[in-house]
Amino acid sequence: MRPLIRRFCAVLTLCWLAACAAPFDPAEELTADIPTRAVVAGVPLIQQADFYCGPASIAMVMQWAGADVTQADIAALSFSPGARGTYLADMIGAARRQGQFAVELSTFDALLAEVSAGHPVIVFQNLGLGVAPVWHYGVVTGYDLQSDQIFLNSGERDQMVMPFDLFARTWRRGNQWGLVILPPDQLPATATEAAALSAAAALERVKVYDAAETAYQTGAGRWPESWLWQFGLGNVRYAMGDMRGAERALLAAGRLAPDIPEIGANLATVRAALAGKGS
Repeated sequence: MRPLIRRFCAVLTLCWLAACAAPFDPAEELTADIPTRAVVAGVPLIQQADFYCGPASIAMVMQWAGADVTQADIAALSFSPGARGTYLADMIGAARRQGQFAVELSTFDALLAEVSAGHPVIVFQNLGLGVAPVWHYGVVTGYDLQSDQIFLNSGERDQMVMPFDLFARTWRRGNQWGLVILPPDQLPATATEAAALSAAAALERVKVYDAAETAYQTGAGRWPESWLWQFGLGNVRYAMGDMRGAERALLAAGRLAPDIPEIGANLATVRAALAGKGS
């Protein structure tokens, strides 16, 4: 479809959705104590290439955080030409391969809490109908509960202002999928320890070891009584060849959880490596 016709059809669809959207009642949907209005400043608007709303959204968030990255860089890691788009899992994978803390969310509470904490959030919307979906990624950059509006960088125009009713309908059609992407020295405001630990371990799995090390240190700062962060830190330092650093982290894990056999086993492996080096 030619771009002008495609955008015209999208506008008609949005108008139809606005007319039939179920009312959004903040009193029913929101339980978190958040400000009435919040805006994340400085999120750049990137005019997306055709079908690149996913890569453009990640690039916007990463550039906001100071990264030197383009939508083409992200597309090379995530875009599926046959699907003419980017799958959700590939969005997460691309962010992590870029060394980012990537954590999903799925509630209005978490979405607005992250924005009020100063974090933009990537969302997945269906701007069409159930039988004729129009999938789209955008970046939520703010909201205003009094005026019943949510602000997005859409990738095709200047900042989009949507009524909450309309946004709620389109986001629900996308199964309320959201993604917070932050540098590894920062944690999403709403992340549970399990979600954050999973995100840190994912950085280790894709062998972005420097970012994984930072992520484990960040998690240990928020959850200092949890041995899992020091355990992960020891493992990633072992993978990096930093045996002394691995030993220190595993000893710290052992002090927190002396009865976990895996800590002792890994510490023995590290010490064997140190002995082999004559250290």
